[in-house]
Amino acid sequence: MSKKPVKKSDSEKGWMKKRRDNRRMIAPEYHLIVTEGTKTEPNYFGKLKEEINSRYRDRISIEIAGIGQGSNTLTLLEKAQNIVSNSPIEYKHVWLVYDKDDFPRDDFDNTYYKCESLSKQHEAVMYHALWSNECIEYWFLLHFHLLQSAISRNEYYPKLSEYLGSKYEKNRDDIYSLLKPHLTTAIKNAKQVAAGNKNLPPSQSTPGTAVYEIFEKLISYLK
Repeated sequence: MSKKPVKKSDSEKGWMKKRRDNRRMIAPEYHLIVTEGTKTEPNYFGKLKEEINSRYRDRISIEIAGIGQGSNTLTLLEKAQNIVSNSPIEYKHVWLVYDKDDFPRDDFDNTYYKCESLSKQHEAVMYHALWSNECIEYWFLLHFHLLQSAISRNEYYPKLSEYLGSKYEKNRDDIYSLLKPHLTTAIKNAKQVAAGNKNLPPSQSTPGTAVYEIFEKLISYLK
């Protein structure tokens, strides 16, 4: 084979130019989000759904199923399984979003453990428990502040209002866009808290949250 250097005149020809890297990011798998909340969580995760689906239409589906109405955490898991079984969509990841609230400690923990067990039994579908102890507002607060001491859920509201610069209310539909610029901070803070709660069940992780896991999974697909 000739080892002569390429002529300058030839190197400028289109057929000699290096091919540009036209690789595109592979679309994420199908996701299902099931929440026991009927206002805050659907509003918040609904915006996540809109953002990803606007870039990956027809290739990703993140559904919000507001359960609410007194359902306990185990009922939430059962309803999620029914949705998966009856849907034509082949979901790869199912995310259960729920707060500690007044749920019995065993229900709160067992939902987490059952999600782990189901994921090991059925590798085709991964179940994830996005629990928050005490409430999802703790995850919101972690976007601004690393809070590692337990406070009541009512104390989160004035703190969030201070950071947001306006009154925080559970039915705000702009909370996702307001928090989005601080997402990497929230993930970092949540992981630090999780490390401090290592080996503790969710009910004893006060405060604590696993909501960061879905964003850590999908952050590369966000604008």
